[in-house]
Amino acid sequence: MKKLIIGGLAAFVWLAASCGSSTRIALIETEYGNMKVELSDLTPQHRDNFVKLVEEGFYDDLLFHRVISGFMIQGGDPDSREANAQQPLGGGGPGYTVPAEIVPELIHVKGALCAARQGDAVNPAKASSGSQFYLVQGQAVDAAMLDGLERQKSMKYTEAQREAYANTPGTPFLDQEYTVFGMVIEGLDVIDKIAAVQTAAANRPVQPVRMKIRMIK
Repeated sequence: MKKLIIGGLAAFVWLAASCGSSTRIALIETEYGNMKVELSDLTPQHRDNFVKLVEEGFYDDLLFHRVISGFMIQGGDPDSREANAQQPLGGGGPGYTVPAEIVPELIHVKGALCAARQGDAVNPAKASSGSQFYLVQGQAVDAAMLDGLERQKSMKYTEAQREAYANTPGTPFLDQEYTVFGMVIEGLDVIDKIAAVQTAAANRPVQPVRMKIRMIK
């Protein structure tokens, strides 16, 4: 395993096994700054699908259409490209889903790149949206919260993961529920800037926050 220092925060664990020789890195460009995102080799279907869409220009000019401070920023709905301010967003995609690749080692610390999905009632297999993703901002996490999640979900955090959450905000209640398939390795502050924008109905930013994504490795 290796530890990365992200955004001046304490070190957290990002498995070396997830970052092999085939590691791909994407650059998410916004008016608030750019983020480099490393894709995990532990989630090859999500990695390859994301790379395919990026190389096709799928994400260019799409919105971060759902922004919740202290939680996450979400984008990737193709309907958002030409949407007016009143149009509901969040239901669009490329016409397919991606099978869940929920890897216990990959957790929802700040900066995690994760696949959005429909809820369990209509999606018990936890299949991911074909294109929509979110980046975790999160809040402070304490040991008691992790203890409760272990009991609730019959899971076990490693000491390294507990250390990660002790030093880094996150959304651990999403662990083992949604696929984590990457990590912001530069530009973590951009998440904070976008999460701070004024929002209206359905947590949509009042002023559009657009993205452009390209592969740089």
